[in-house]
Amino acid sequence: MLSLETLVLLQGGFSLSADLTVAPGRIVALLGPSGAGKSTLLDTIAGFLAPDRGRVLWQGTDLGPFAPGDRPLSVLFQDNNLFPHLTAAQNVGLGLRPGLRLDRDQTRAVETALDRVGLAGLGARKPAALSGGQRGRVALARMLLRNRPLMLLDEPFAALGPALKAGMLDLLADLAHETGATVLFVTHDPADARAIADQTILVAEGHAHPPRATADLLADPPPALRAYLG
Repeated sequence: MLSLETLVLLQGGFSLSADLTVAPGRIVALLGPSGAGKSTLLDTIAGFLAPDRGRVLWQGTDLGPFAPGDRPLSVLFQDNNLFPHLTAAQNVGLGLRPGLRLDRDQTRAVETALDRVGLAGLGARKPAALSGGQRGRVALARMLLRNRPLMLLDEPFAALGPALKAGMLDLLADLAHETGATVLFVTHDPADARAIADQTILVAEGHAHPPRATADLLADPPPALRAYLG
């Protein structure tokens, strides 16, 4: 279980508070207006930012003392975090060993992960030779190999067209259900939340609200969400 315990984040004139829990295995959207703090909240969970007050806990353990790389999570940003000089297979292999000295079993695991996301036979291509959707699939394959129980995604599919984005969201949901991972993903589009999110956290007016069932939240939005949706 992920817990944000009386969390407060302060940056200049910006402030964000959160006091909530996310149950294991849930897919949860973070929805709200631009600048509300959705990405800031993910960065704090990931360890890139330190909270001014409060704690981030995973399964009851305070993650505060842990560096980002030592936390039980993987992060996927909008640019997919791919190294342009490495092949797709090498980018995926980084999820197993940063030095890319993979043994036979690990190399086979990379090939299996690429196949699982629909990229069989494309491991030798570099990111520039892949489409946007294919680059997103490479990043998801790497997350799959990292096998961390918490997946954080900051609008990684925002630049894709509607049909391709829908396919990527479906793939994310399939991988999450397959691995049992807990997923938090930032979006500006309520359709994304409707598509795969069990629950949604509204981030607005300086507060990250406790998660609510997505269908219920969108059917009867509070004033802050209603104002955002228009």
